[in-house]
Amino acid sequence: MTVPRPIPADLSGATAKEILELAHAHQVRFLRLQFTDILGVNKNVEVPASQFQKALAGDILFDGSSIEGFVRVEESDMLLRPDLATFRIFPWGDPHSRVARVICDVTYPDGRTFEGDPRFVLKRQVERAAKQGFVMKAGMEAEFFLFRPAADGGAATLTHDVGGYFDLAPMDRGEDARRAIVAVLEQMGFEVEAAHHEVAHGQHEIDFRYADALTTADNIATFRFVVKHVAQQFGLIASFMPKPVFGQNGSGMHTHQSLFRKGENAFYDAKGEFELSATAHHYIGGLLAHARGMSAITNPLVNSYKRLVPGYEAPVNVAWSMRNRSPLIRVPDRRGTGTRVELRSPDPAANPYLALAVMLAAGLHGIETEATSREPVNQNIWEMSHRERRRLRIDDLPRDLNEACDELEKDGEITAALGEHVTAHFLDAKRTEWREYISQVSAWELSEYLTKY
Repeated sequence: MTVPRPIPADLSGATAKEILELAHAHQVRFLRLQFTDILGVNKNVEVPASQFQKALAGDILFDGSSIEGFVRVEESDMLLRPDLATFRIFPWGDPHSRVARVICDVTYPDGRTFEGDPRFVLKRQVERAAKQGFVMKAGMEAEFFLFRPAADGGAATLTHDVGGYFDLAPMDRGEDARRAIVAVLEQMGFEVEAAHHEVAHGQHEIDFRYADALTTADNIATFRFVVKHVAQQFGLIASFMPKPVFGQNGSGMHTHQSLFRKGENAFYDAKGEFELSATAHHYIGGLLAHARGMSAITNPLVNSYKRLVPGYEAPVNVAWSMRNRSPLIRVPDRRGTGTRVELRSPDPAANPYLALAVMLAAGLHGIETEATSREPVNQNIWEMSHRERRRLRIDDLPRDLNEACDELEKDGEITAALGEHVTAHFLDAKRTEWREYISQVSAWELSEYLTKY
């Protein structure tokens, strides 16, 4: 029996003919054309082998009016244009009837780029950086929970262990599931650097190597799908909800980012203050200046702001540091090629394309305007008084989704980065979410008020 040649780790420059040959050699029977809606939910159109050639040519139409934040019914036809370099075969299922996926850009039928495609929003900022000679490198650490289902098979927050940060088996009963997730990711071309238990019971983190911004966003979209699929095989429910359990740490998506110019890290300067270049300081200044304006994108759920509270290691203050994790931005100790800034506020419910787009836009705007990074705050902000924070000009992140939407609407630089279409549809969806939330009567309200009044 002829063994098919392995799929190259890098398919950059691959032609449709080469992808078809790979699919045939590996007995791929179905191809998923993957994309995301404005809210970051993975979507796909699946085609059988008879339609592969048409699909890889970008000739598959779908009804865009059915997708959150896309187009109106009267202009519903949209095209999926595959990025051939993202072709991957899922390493599960029948080996004689495999399923593959390719990530797609969304266009109008006449070939025009669709301005509501989150991948396009990020590409536009990547191009903006390129005009200044920069390439953004990013790594996103998306934490998640593994829960046991309820007795009826539905969703619940019953954890599978009582483990803590970096705990080993037998306390971490999700270890087998986590290893299986890592194995699948590696088979799909991810370079996994570490996997471990996180602080809360049932909470986990898997870190993979940083990459350019677009690849990182693609990887996070794939990562979330793989985690949910593999967890299901172990009888567990995976959740990227930011704060599923009261009294426990929530899940973040700390985002490490740096800019490279001509192959060199533009954030490093051996003679600069803290060994950081002026570019790095201005980039940090941009993130600080737009932190409130981009919060609705990096923390997009009502539930997101139940994570961003004091006492659970999540940042609530707009400041930066090199020595502690309480501020919004941390600069890890590494210098040289590894010089980077870590934005600690994003959570894994964020659309990775939009989140990276607004971070990059904020940083670039800081560079363009020579924004000041101010002095780093190296003491524990959580223990400071209100007066101390104000003296150091330390602002707070929005307290809830409604305030975050107000801040987004006021931030012209962030809304410009998103574009009118995405801004309008995103805000409409989030304002609706907030109205629905505040109209609900919670268990806390019944416990607190029902017999008292």
